[in-house]
Amino acid sequence: MRRYVIRRVLSLGLSLAVASILIFLVVELVPGDPASYMLGTGAQPDTIAALREQMGLDLPLPQRYGNWIAGVLSGDFGHSFTYKTPVAGMIAERMQVSLPLTLMALALAVAIALPIGMFAAARRGGAGDTLVMGATQIGISLPNFWFAMLLVLVFAVNLRWLPAGGFAGWDNPLEALKSLILPAIALALPQGAILARVLRSSLVETLGQDYIRTARAKGLSRAQALSRHALRNALIPVLTIIGMQFSFLLAGAIIIENVFYLPGLGRLIFQAINQRDLIVVQGAVLVLVATVILVTFLVDMGYALIDPRLRK
Repeated sequence: MRRYVIRRVLSLGLSLAVASILIFLVVELVPGDPASYMLGTGAQPDTIAALREQMGLDLPLPQRYGNWIAGVLSGDFGHSFTYKTPVAGMIAERMQVSLPLTLMALALAVAIALPIGMFAAARRGGAGDTLVMGATQIGISLPNFWFAMLLVLVFAVNLRWLPAGGFAGWDNPLEALKSLILPAIALALPQGAILARVLRSSLVETLGQDYIRTARAKGLSRAQALSRHALRNALIPVLTIIGMQFSFLLAGAIIIENVFYLPGLGRLIFQAINQRDLIVVQGAVLVLVATVILVTFLVDMGYALIDPRLRK
């Protein structure tokens, strides 16, 4: 197990190094000059040159990358020229919204998927299976922004149970959690439907294995064989989907963040791109990529815990 973990840690470090280079190069190759964009079309050439020097854009590309990555390794992501604040602080502030929202949505998706997937697998080919699979197909097909607006109409406008948008801040944890409930539900529905279908398919395949038939022959019911033996072995593809969904929810919730006016990380990246604040884009995207790689590493560790054969 130790050698397995060491190999995965080395792979994680190499992936982060390659990702940082790619992020830097892609952002640098975006057309347009940030200094000219920030100063406007009427700016004088000497003013633009001075701002480029201040931003470090006049340095050679390798030196700029070296300065940036050295700052990142020391916890300094640079300063935003639009907001005049440290990028690290901006990212940390936005992660206080995006990370809890992602975890809440993922927890809801798993809570939806596990009972539904197990129910459908236990009744494979029956009316219950057909009904559940049809419902999950509808859940996948529904646009989450439309579902979000429907939730606002019902629970915020008509019933007045939850806020329609904005974020109350963690000074009042209860109000902060209430601000995230509707966005989390809007994100969780399609992800839960996808996860339920994957779990059902994996369980159906596992239930056809010889050891399940042996367990049934020893007197276990179909539900007991499913919960005691099949579920654990069916979790590997499910863990893969959960890891992918975490990454998607953390980075791809920008539409929901805009619907509910949440100051999340996805919205920060969108605003920084519009304002050509490249240092913010680089830092925020690097944090997202690092989070995705770390989640992938944790999923790999989950594989090894579930199936000891994978440690070899």
